Amino acid sequence: MNARFSFLGSLLCVVLIVGSVTAHEHVEKLRHWEIPSKDPDRIILTFNGDPATSRAVTWRTDVTIEKAVAQIAEATVNSKFQDQSVSKDAVTEPFDLGLYKSNASLVVHYHSVIFDQLKPDTVYVYRVGDGDARWSEWIQFRTARAEYAPTQFIYFGDAQNDVLAHWSRVIRQAHQTAPNASFVVHAGDLINQAHRDYEWAQWFKAGGFLHSQCTAIPVVGNHEFTPLGSKKSPRRLAIQWRPQFSLPVETELSSQLHETVYTIDYQDIRIIVLNSNDDLEAQTEYLKKQLENTTAKWKIVTCHHSVFSPAKGRNFQFARDHWKPLLDKYSVDLVLNGHDHTYARGHVPVRTADGKASKDLGTVYVTSVSGPKQYVIDDEQMKGYAVDGYSRDKKGEQTQFYQVISIDGETLTYVAYTVLGDEYDRAVIVKDFTTGRKKLRE
Repeated sequence: MNARFSFLGSLLCVVLIVGSVTAHEHVEKLRHWEIPSKDPDRIILTFNGDPATSRAVTWRTDVTIEKAVAQIAEATVNSKFQDQSVSKDAVTEPFDLGLYKSNASLVVHYHSVIFDQLKPDTVYVYRVGDGDARWSEWIQFRTARAEYAPTQFIYFGDAQNDVLAHWSRVIRQAHQTAPNASFVVHAGDLINQAHRDYEWAQWFKAGGFLHSQCTAIPVVGNHEFTPLGSKKSPRRLAIQWRPQFSLPVETELSSQLHETVYTIDYQDIRIIVLNSNDDLEAQTEYLKKQLENTTAKWKIVTCHHSVFSPAKGRNFQFARDHWKPLLDKYSVDLVLNGHDHTYARGHVPVRTADGKASKDLGTVYVTSVSGPKQYVIDDEQMKGYAVDGYSRDKKGEQTQFYQVISIDGETLTYVAYTVLGDEYDRAVIVKDFTTGRKKLRE
């Protein structure tokens, strides 16, 4: 018996040593900020439920953390809130980075919690961890008001390339400009190679604590899709997308669209997120339902591909043929796009009964870019959009931008800034809520 246990013990030691060496080899290839540990990393807030009474948080650890916990409390002027904190067990999901051959063959754990039954317009503090010694810092956020109220948010076009080196200063400058922004819209192509974990690590490091305190609205771009195996295999949504973002699931849509198509109602502002890569026909009906079944005072649509593409060789004809008529009919206020790595803001006026353009504003369309990859604008192509009633108001090239949108009463103020923090473009939409008529003031 003793000899048998001795042999098994020796064998177990060999297995552990070999496994340890293998894991060590994988870790050696990673930067220290890529390596998972017992401590929470990649913490991010998203909307999942009513923004006035809920938030979702997702984070990552190594596989030794099998049971994770989030704690939340109403914030106080001192640290005594901790005594009143409530704990919620997380849903834990194992995730194999090695599903993509260019990643290290490591399994990590993603954990998620939905905080619900929160009070509107209240500052909360939360932390995530193992429920014992491994905790994040306490992080603050404010819930939305239950009624219509002033708010402000940030919008980024593509980050995509060299995210840590060249996008970091954009998101940080945006935070300096709008430190109290309620949420952030990332309009697709957050990274360049969908499944490559090194790039997701860059994205999370670039945003740092901002991801964990300013709620994200992520939009899928074409670079969030790539084959997982050979180039001949079908494109697949980034394998990290669903584990790392806890987003609403629209059950009426097919599973391939889940957590890439969803709607957020924030203080009487309806924000519709579309996936401009897949199953566009199904989303046309979804868009129609979301626009006709709302009394929201402001309606905003975001998808990655630009409805009025400013860059040469780009053309999202489907959106102009099938989505734009709905945007016109239901008087969508603002459409936020990326994809074309240039800057263009334009508008479509309301048409009179005889088809002529009136002085009333229809929809404002914006295409922007926040990362270093830049294209040139095709002016002739943009002139061709006149047939759709589109009129360009401002363009920009070879510039990294971020945008701050402020909504207060019957006024929506849109401002585009360069990465230096200088104002580049401004447009003000003034709406009469009684009649629905809008004017554009620049």
